[in-house]
Amino acid sequence: MSKEARNIRREILPNGLTLITEEMQHIRSVSLGIWIKTGSRDEDPQWNGISHFVEHMVFKGSKNRSAEAIARQVDSIGGNMDAFTAKECICFNIKVLDDHLPIAMDVLSDLVLNPVFDRDDIARERGVILEEIKMDEDNPDYLVHEIFTQNFWKDHALGKPILGTKDTVKTFERDPVLSFYGQRFAPGNIIICAAGHLQHQQFVDLALKHFGHMQPQKNGFHSPQPKVAPRIVLRNKKALEQVQICIGVQSHPMAHGRRHASYILSTLLGGGMSSRLFQNIRERQGLAYSIYSDLNPYRDTGCMSVYAGTSRASATKVVESVVSEFHKLKSEPVPEEELRRAKDQLKGSLMLSLESSTARMSNLARQEMYFDRFYSMDELIEKIEGVSSEELQVLANEFFQADSIAVTVLGNLNGLKLNREQLIC
Repeated sequence: MSKEARNIRREILPNGLTLITEEMQHIRSVSLGIWIKTGSRDEDPQWNGISHFVEHMVFKGSKNRSAEAIARQVDSIGGNMDAFTAKECICFNIKVLDDHLPIAMDVLSDLVLNPVFDRDDIARERGVILEEIKMDEDNPDYLVHEIFTQNFWKDHALGKPILGTKDTVKTFERDPVLSFYGQRFAPGNIIICAAGHLQHQQFVDLALKHFGHMQPQKNGFHSPQPKVAPRIVLRNKKALEQVQICIGVQSHPMAHGRRHASYILSTLLGGGMSSRLFQNIRERQGLAYSIYSDLNPYRDTGCMSVYAGTSRASATKVVESVVSEFHKLKSEPVPEEELRRAKDQLKGSLMLSLESSTARMSNLARQEMYFDRFYSMDELIEKIEGVSSEELQVLANEFFQADSIAVTVLGNLNGLKLNREQLIC
């Protein structure tokens, strides 16, 4: 295992903005990210999708650059610029060669600090996002997850789609966009993070130059903890060839003490080709091409889910096979050799995931958002190694209870029925 210490530094500007750097001397790139610590779960229902809308709009031109000038300047330094909106954050990021960091900071800060939100651009972008929503609805894998999530966190913003809905997006005009932007893009709600070939002090000076003038403002946007509604939802969509299945249970929040055990449990269950679900449902029974499990932790809750695509004839069998894997994890301790494999798989993917400057930058920002400290690779490996077979069995018994399992089935269901008894594990 690597014993190199990560060179991470954190500083808070007088106005409350957080800066984090990690110096990586062995590479030539720098990844820079501006993170807003609120996402779609912190929106009012009527403005569902506005975080994602604002993320799109800042690329449409600033007080100093047109949209084309922004694109041209990034291309001229060979940079990769991107942005995304998630349930709990918005991120704008760019990756460049170390020499170009000042230009990258200049462009990225200009977008984030000086967007013009032109009315015509807003009208055009509404059309673009409505097309994006349609495109996603045409993707069955996406759609089953969306229906599942909306029912799982029913009547809570965490369950609402990040893109918003056709109805909410149609109402986005300049005033609500400006007011939302003014509240969220505040220093107390921003982390600026960079990893790669850089010097901490020079980076702090750059950040001060561009962000130092912002007035202090606290971030008070945090929606309450959602309650889970473990429902069985059967949604008919005749046009689909396959039946899409999503089965999930509530799991622990991001910073929970037993999070490492949850990751191992999810890896054992459906994290890769040697996982139980893949081996049983795809390899042994040949019932599905795609089957996997996922762990989605948030700041105050989480969800562990299993996805499968199968035929109408095999749908019930797939659900029952997944439930029987839940039962096995509850009733039998995981064999030592299988546990070893899952730990090594998790450690391997963890270490591979930290090879790029972008991944490190993103990892630092997330640690800042969810933990009040940074975990070294050695600490993480120690935590993973410390997870025992008994702990996994306790966790499985906590997570997998028949009355707390939620299921969504989407496809040409043709009278398919599913009841709570079939979920007993």
